[in-house]
Amino acid sequence: MEHPTADALQAGLDQIRRSPADGGRVDLIVRRPAENAREVLVEGTLDRAEGLVGDTWRTRPGGMTRDGSPHPDLQLTVMDSRVAALLAGQADRWQLAGDQLYVDLDLSQANLPPGTRLALGSAVIEISQPPHRGCKKFAERFGQDALRFVNSPEGRKLRLRGVNAKVVVAGTICVGDAVRKRPASA
Repeated sequence: MEHPTADALQAGLDQIRRSPADGGRVDLIVRRPAENAREVLVEGTLDRAEGLVGDTWRTRPGGMTRDGSPHPDLQLTVMDSRVAALLAGQADRWQLAGDQLYVDLDLSQANLPPGTRLALGSAVIEISQPPHRGCKKFAERFGQDALRFVNSPEGRKLRLRGVNAKVVVAGTICVGDAVRKRPASA
């Protein structure tokens, strides 16, 4: 698979910037049952203790806690589906990014500051403070240009690599569900 060039990625920014600000949709749900394994779901359950039920978040060692346990603010990663499409090309490659939720929504810092809540299906998630960055695996899957693109100052501002989130209201989500911004107190 050929990776997108820096020029192609830059050319795709206008399409990404057209992501809806307030009301989007769930385009893909991916559970990670084991390291480097992916299960594409039509429906998933979000749980306050487990994150996406059946995902390995709860059992993966964390580097941000003193005891090495998973960080509670990093239960889920959410990526803009327009970014996934630009990076991956084919829809069946989106899941390689390693995120659980792919949504058509503006994930930028200006639009979704930490504490912003998103209602999707019968669940509510909250955007967390810790940034989500591209890593070595990301570069292996999408190329060095893609890694530089998502980790660039503009990429961090737009959160092209996505956002971390936690579940605040458990519920069921389905592909095609609306995603709606809610005030932090809702």
